[in-house]
Amino acid sequence: MNRPAIVFDLDGTLIDSAPDIAAAINAVLGESGRRNLSLTEVRQMVGDGTQALVSRAFAAVGGAPLAESELSRHIGKYRIAYEERATRDTVPYPGVVETLRSLYQAGFRLGVCTNKPDRPARAIIEAFGMAPYIGALVGGDAPARKPDARHLRGTLDLLGAGPQEAVMVGDGINDVMVARALSVPVVIVTFGYSKTSPGSLGADAIIDRFDQLFEALKALDNGADRREP
Repeated sequence: MNRPAIVFDLDGTLIDSAPDIAAAINAVLGESGRRNLSLTEVRQMVGDGTQALVSRAFAAVGGAPLAESELSRHIGKYRIAYEERATRDTVPYPGVVETLRSLYQAGFRLGVCTNKPDRPARAIIEAFGMAPYIGALVGGDAPARKPDARHLRGTLDLLGAGPQEAVMVGDGINDVMVARALSVPVVIVTFGYSKTSPGSLGADAIIDRFDQLFEALKALDNGADRREP
């Protein structure tokens, strides 16, 4: 294919991690005497990194805005709580591991570009058997995070690929924005954590199941061929 490097988002794209994220953030909220958040509420807070998640969680349960020192303390508590349980109730979406294996065996170079902190991200891909197929993982501890183009570019650099060789696969606006910043085509899944309708994100292709990814990649290739003189 024309674009042999595929970079994936993690939460809401490869894995349904919201149950473990919710349990960890609710543990932190509970220590502060705040109410628990529902799973639906938490799903809408995922995708912009740990600081954004913790800030949104405390804002959602009311009370005065957190001072910077308080926020930092709660972020630390959340990281500990989440790392302790990052793979407990998290699951890969149906067809993910099988599709990654098939792509790898077909010669694609696969990477993960996620705003999730590095340690739990690596623990998750190891726990669910994805690690042998993933040639690069750049997490949320990187100097720049999605939608900053440097996050995706750094992932591609580790894969030894340029933007002209790549496709981004994700579930939300950050994935579209980071791909657009490098003129990389983007495939959006409909089963993730997007805060708006996946169809409104402006992706090049949309899939309802992970096993549809091969066909989406072929369609992108055919579209690229038609645009060539």
